[in-house]
Order: sequence, then C-alpha cells, then structure tokens
Amino acid sequence: MWTHTEIRLPAFPRGFHLVTRHVLAAIDDLETVEVGLLHLFIQHTSASLTLNENADPTVRVDFETAMNHLVPESLPYEHTLEGPDDMPAHVKASLMGNSLTLPIYRGRLSLGIWQGIYLCEHRDHAGSRSLIATIHGETK
Repeated sequence: MWTHTEIRLPAFPRGFHLVTRHVLAAIDDLETVEVGLLHLFIQHTSASLTLNENADPTVRVDFETAMNHLVPESLPYEHTLEGPDDMPAHVKASLMGNSLTLPIYRGRLSLGIWQGIYLCEHRDHAGSRSLIATIHGETK
C-alpha cells in the first residue's frame, strides 16, 4: 500500500518544537500498516525536521543555542532581502535536513521511548508549515 497525506502544522515561534502528536493525529492509515515506512518531508527551505529526545524540554533550548552558535546571524550574508534571519535559516535547514524516514510496525511508529519528531523553526516569525507524509507498507 501507498498513502499520501498533507499535514498543515500551526505557526510556531523560532525554536525546536515536538510535533509527533500533530503528525500522528493527521495520519489516518497508520494503524492499518503491519510493517512499513513513514516518510515525512517538509516543504520549506527555512525550517527542518529531526528526531531526538522528547522528554526534557531543556534539549529544545540547547538545540537552538547550538544551532545559533554554528550558524550565526552576524555573518556578512548576501541574501538578506527577507530579513537577517532568512539566510541563516536556510543554512540551518540544510544542516538539519528536510525529511525523516521512520519505521512502522503493527500500526505504530517504532520510535525509541525517548524519541520525538521535531519541527525545527529557524525563522523569527514564520507561518504555518506543510509536511508531506508518505506511507509505504504491508497492511494487516
């Protein structure tokens, strides 16, 4: 089976936000999959996706601190038409990545106990974000 679902996430402020529940709520076919893969793709160039620690909220703060250290806004960027946070957001999105591929088993994502799906919002004032969820697998 193959399914395709468009997920519209609400606008989030700059930072790292757990969106696992948003993704799970939007995918109707997950529980019918015995074994398969969920591919998530973000349709934006200034935000990204990652999978990481879902329990301690200080992880989200540290992610933002580390990314701002790696990609400072103070560099002499040439692409500045959309504001000083735009080009650094593009670089961060390229470093973090635009997709995740996650295993499905018996109708559930096979994530580790402390793993969650993050929207990494790299802009100061971004709008809602769009994800494409594609499932490929064998049904029950």
